Amino acid sequence: MPSDEILYIKGDRDVEVTKPDVTLGDLLSMECADKAVLPKIKTLRIIKFTKSGQQRRVISVLKIIERIHEEYPRIRIENMGETDIIVTYEDQNTPPMAWHILKTAFVAAVTFFGAAFSIMAFNNDVDVTKLFGQLHELVTGQETSGFTILEITYSIGITVGILIFFNHFGKKRFTVDPTPMEVQMRLYENDIQTTLVEDSARKGAELDAGTVGAADPSGGHRT
Repeated sequence: MPSDEILYIKGDRDVEVTKPDVTLGDLLSMECADKAVLPKIKTLRIIKFTKSGQQRRVISVLKIIERIHEEYPRIRIENMGETDIIVTYEDQNTPPMAWHILKTAFVAAVTFFGAAFSIMAFNNDVDVTKLFGQLHELVTGQETSGFTILEITYSIGITVGILIFFNHFGKKRFTVDPTPMEVQMRLYENDIQTTLVEDSARKGAELDAGTVGAADPSGGHRT
């Protein structure tokens, strides 16, 4: 291979795998002018999980570059993705469908009753019923029956406001923007990923250039 051949690699921050032998093709997207070399590089093993169940390792892109240079020392590598990749291995033991249905029903029930309780607690806290009664009596001069245009429009307004805020109803999305729940979930995922990378680096457990796939044998920790 010519010394000026460039291999472009791109890896995501978090990658899930289902087989213990993890190759570079499982972690990276690659591009090179020499198409013949790509399949060979993709089959290079970078890590092997030896235990069952869920496991997680953090791999530095320097370790990946080092692994490629072991086989192709003259190739130039340009990293277009993350500098640290979190690799999560989990056995493909799919739970029964009934378990997924049960979890979905539980989450839906908690969300529904939790939202209903929050709305009722807010209404009682500010005494919306008394407020609507005073407004109705002020405008019409008559006592409210508890079921007037104020209560009806208020209920409709809450429903419409919730739908607009969450930006979807069922599978229908009103706009192309992500929902507030999706935004918060992505922020939560980013915080988790950052914590995992920093903890692995401080504990010396990150698979980096010069390591052999195990944690720092000296037990040294970064602070």
